[in-house]
Amino acid sequence: MPLVVPGPWGLSGVAGAAGTGATSGEDASISSASSGSSDVSFAFAEDARTVPAAVGTADAVRLEPGETYRSSLPAGGTAYYRLVLDATSNAYVSATAVPGPDATVSAIEGVKVSVQDADGRSCSTDTTTFGAARSPHPIAAAGAREAGGTRCQGAGTYYAVVERAGTTDSAPTPWDLELAVVEEPGLAQAEESKAPQAWNSATPAPPTDEPERRQGGAGFATAASVGQGVWTDDIAPGQTLFYRVPVDWGRQLSATAELGTATEGSGYAAGALDVSLYNPVRAFVADKGVGYDGKQRAAALASLPPVDHANRHSFTGRVSGMRFAGSYYLVVHLSTEVAERFGDGPFGLTLRVGVRGAAQDGPAYAGQSVPKGLFEVWGGGLADGLGAVTGGDGDVGGRDGAMTALAAGGIGAGSAILVGLGVWTAVSRRRAGVAG
Repeated sequence: MPLVVPGPWGLSGVAGAAGTGATSGEDASISSASSGSSDVSFAFAEDARTVPAAVGTADAVRLEPGETYRSSLPAGGTAYYRLVLDATSNAYVSATAVPGPDATVSAIEGVKVSVQDADGRSCSTDTTTFGAARSPHPIAAAGAREAGGTRCQGAGTYYAVVERAGTTDSAPTPWDLELAVVEEPGLAQAEESKAPQAWNSATPAPPTDEPERRQGGAGFATAASVGQGVWTDDIAPGQTLFYRVPVDWGRQLSATAELGTATEGSGYAAGALDVSLYNPVRAFVADKGVGYDGKQRAAALASLPPVDHANRHSFTGRVSGMRFAGSYYLVVHLSTEVAERFGDGPFGLTLRVGVRGAAQDGPAYAGQSVPKGLFEVWGGGLADGLGAVTGGDGDVGGRDGAMTALAAGGIGAGSAILVGLGVWTAVSRRRAGVAG
């Protein structure tokens, strides 16, 4: 399970697929595995701008809120990026590390992201490792500067620092990075500094609707839209599929991923199937992993609270993560070991998604998020998020964007950013739950 330092924000987490590549179109998808007949590439945001990774703060390139970037993490090195923040917004920066297709990774290896002020003091630190499955795929970690806290206050220059954690490879190679920055406005009025204490924690029965086919995306930027119901897809060993679910204020999300039976092979693959949940800023909320012996297996997320701005004050990660309305991301990964024991597949995947409860009014923000509309749900759909299609002024899309997404194939949504908020110091996270 994720290791969470006491504080309002518990981040813990995971990722996607792998490689090196270009900036848009088909070149933005990077192969992450050499086996299997299905596409196992990771899709970077098509509009991501390539920026260099500085070896020190003096040459650090500025990252703008509302934008997505391509960069690289040198083998054994550290990458620096510059942020210019105001005094009142909560700022988040995410880094998704993408190992090469032939990378060998250990359970303790991963990526570390921190935000530091101009005096070198840490505002937050977050580490994500590959976990027990040791299956190479994109992993994401995030850092944050929270306004109104006890440190890293005031407008000015800050730095996002990205580095490898626990590297044990004797001949490491550079990893590609997808970076993103977002701002959340403060509230017009202060709220209770305590998370809701009473909510229905009973795990709901998974939906049993007639399944509908929905092909998962290959990254946050291309996540497939799903909602309440049952969705089927195929998944190959080494592949990671991304889905997005609109969840409004006051609504409660549940999800179960099921892996179908194998048609050949025998044995056991530990941590074979993992389903992880990220909130609208791509911050890890919860995950569940199961082993695989060729028989059907199900991985169900633990019960989650209704979406509430005040959830951020909780010391429990899966509660504090449910703090925004907007696109929540279900990320499903099938480990490469499955191919060794049960063939290249693809294997049948079923996703059962529940969204219950009545929508409620959201908090009174004192301004707009950057990008705009990131924490809004329109008529059951969403405006597109960061890394998806944005308007010329950087808006998330608004009502027109939501309707376009609905017409394109389901409930609109978009990608945003992996991030952290609250009193973090050091949060170590991994793709947890490798139990059989």
